[in-house]
Amino acid sequence: MGTQSTQAVRANKKAVSVPRAGPFPLAAWICLLVVYVVWGSTYLAIRVGVETMPPLLMAAARSLVAGLIMFPLGLRRRRSAPPGPRWPSGAQWRACAAAGVLLLVGQAIVGVAERSIPSGLAALLVATVPLWLLGLDAGLNRARLGLAQLAGLLLGLAGVALLSSLGGGSRPVSVAGVLMVIGAAGMWALGTMTARRGPFPASPVLATGMELLAGGVVLLVLAAATGEFGSLHPSHVSARSWLALGYLIVAGSIVAFSAYGIAVRSLPTPTVATYAYVNPVIAVLLGALILGERLTPAMIGGGVLVVGAVVLVVRRSPPAH
Repeated sequence: MGTQSTQAVRANKKAVSVPRAGPFPLAAWICLLVVYVVWGSTYLAIRVGVETMPPLLMAAARSLVAGLIMFPLGLRRRRSAPPGPRWPSGAQWRACAAAGVLLLVGQAIVGVAERSIPSGLAALLVATVPLWLLGLDAGLNRARLGLAQLAGLLLGLAGVALLSSLGGGSRPVSVAGVLMVIGAAGMWALGTMTARRGPFPASPVLATGMELLAGGVVLLVLAAATGEFGSLHPSHVSARSWLALGYLIVAGSIVAFSAYGIAVRSLPTPTVATYAYVNPVIAVLLGALILGERLTPAMIGGGVLVVGAVVLVVRRSPPAH
């Protein structure tokens, strides 16, 4: 998980009015493949990282380091653009902070939950973000739901119910962990809706850097409040957890975001939106292949229902949605 939901909303709004003539360049398809694999693999990296790192501190480090890289890049582009404000306004900082805190705290909660549930299950539960978006839009904005969207919501609820009932085997799934991820998905959806409004900077790189910095600061405060600083012993952190953190910063928060930006400017919006239901499939496969996470019939069935629901919602919703 990165700040991709926020940027998907902004990029999709721009993509609606951009004419695209085929054939599409090979580089754009390669970039979409990067988004599929890298964003799908972040769940695995989070699971490995939290083995020996406090989850809130790890999320704070990921956000702050990536933000300190992206913010100066976005600021430099802003200052080289036509005459205008050289520094983001207070209103822009407030807008980015509101979205960034919701998105990044939700991301950190997934890290906390992955200490007790498999990474593949977490990814399938996070895949309900489009369903949350649809439900929140209907509840808060009184948006009307079509038959396909309503069917997607009901199908998704059935899938979540099945996934939430997992357990009873040799390694029962934590109900608390499942509920935390479902709540985190709701936070992501609310953060995405927040990102639709407000005076955000025109540059996606600058906006993302501001969101990462604001969210990272809040995560540091939460880590201190929960006592994670006292539980951090660098000598006890494994090499693979450090590698996972580096992968999340470089690949998850910088490379994949840049690849997404290229893909969304070059490919049809519905094609790029397929990452919403490809990512959890990638996450489940990587968790099974690399971490040996067991795929039960209930998990497969619940995953099929959730992914099918997301397919219905994404394909039947307006591109900007």
